[in-house]
Amino acid sequence: MASTFRSIFSPSTAAERDLNFETYFEFSKRLSGELIEADKDLTIKRARLKYFQDHAVRSRRPLADPESFYRNYVKLVDDPERLDRKTLLLCCIYKFARHEFVGISGAWDAVRPIAKARNTIEKITRYHLAEEFCHVRFFHEMFRTMALDRVEWKPLGPFMSAVYRLFPHFPDAIIDTPAFVTELMGIVFYCHVDDVLDDIFADEPEARDRIRDLLHEIMVDELAHVGQRRNFIGPAGIRFARLLVGPLFRSFFRDIPETKYIFNVDQMVADGLAFEYAGMPAGMIEKSWVPSYCQA
Repeated sequence: MASTFRSIFSPSTAAERDLNFETYFEFSKRLSGELIEADKDLTIKRARLKYFQDHAVRSRRPLADPESFYRNYVKLVDDPERLDRKTLLLCCIYKFARHEFVGISGAWDAVRPIAKARNTIEKITRYHLAEEFCHVRFFHEMFRTMALDRVEWKPLGPFMSAVYRLFPHFPDAIIDTPAFVTELMGIVFYCHVDDVLDDIFADEPEARDRIRDLLHEIMVDELAHVGQRRNFIGPAGIRFARLLVGPLFRSFFRDIPETKYIFNVDQMVADGLAFEYAGMPAGMIEKSWVPSYCQA
């Protein structure tokens, strides 16, 4: 299986990348459905969320101290060594997803509506953002699974909010490589979350399985997003991306202090640099999209 794929950092030609934009957009429409602009939603994603809500799973063993989650989920204020691992993991997931929420909220208004898109790439960008809004809804259902019904998606501070708001307006030559590395960081983070669920939620098999199902819904998209963002980058950009993985990963997770109590950030960096499609959970590759130049 490992020989079936090449590294995400594999070389590609401009012609290959042009063709891959077309195949990616067709995949995205099949996976997510029609775009509902007014709701920042997609028809198939909406139906999947409705399924999860109509067949809701709720924790049989809620957090021993839910208020400790609500005190710390936006900003860590308690001693993390006194927090249980479920609370630490859930706070970590929220903080990661919150960055995603703020980033896509800032980008949505900067991107042309699908009806006014001038080319395939602009259509892809609109779909990509809508998928990310769907992810936030899936994350919200994770928290509801754990009987955490008071979660709010709060803005970041003024500086980071401004950064996310301005980022989409930067020239493509500046944003393409960091955007790719950010997507790579996302799939690596989600893989590490997946790896700890069995341990941290060992006493909650039903809730664990539902959280994993929701996580995998997100991961199928994120795996495709990694390839899609890679598709913007030529030889110079991909060399720069390798250099950026370590600093960007470490800087980002430094702002989520819970991370080091659950995960090994050095291992995340190593996994980003050695990213392999074959290491994904069973069946995920078949549901997702891989650039042609990463297929052997």
